[in-house]
Amino acid sequence: MLAELKVESTLTDKYQTTMPGVVRKALGLEKRDRISYTILPDGDVLLRRAADTADDPAIGAFLAFLAQDIRRNPGHVRGLDAPLRAKLAELVDGVDVDLDAALSPEDE
Repeated sequence: MLAELKVESTLTDKYQTTMPGVVRKALGLEKRDRISYTILPDGDVLLRRAADTADDPAIGAFLAFLAQDIRRNPGHVRGLDAPLRAKLAELVDGVDVDLDAALSPEDE
């Protein structure tokens, strides 16, 4: 059974804080790692190790572009219509993908 652990830290005059060691260890954080904050409707905040997109600047830039575009143009976001969903299902029918498998040399 998991135990709840509460720790505190203090904000400096520059709104900075030191991550308590127990939190760093729990999240597996190292120097220069990024963290992500999710603010829930009730005011609670979830702190997580951020997804590692820094190794691929193209992915990080593309995701930032998408996030900015969605914020500026939320009306552009829409679900896939039935014909497109059917076409996509047809294209991948019978295709098995192992997301954990290493890429072959020709795919790298």
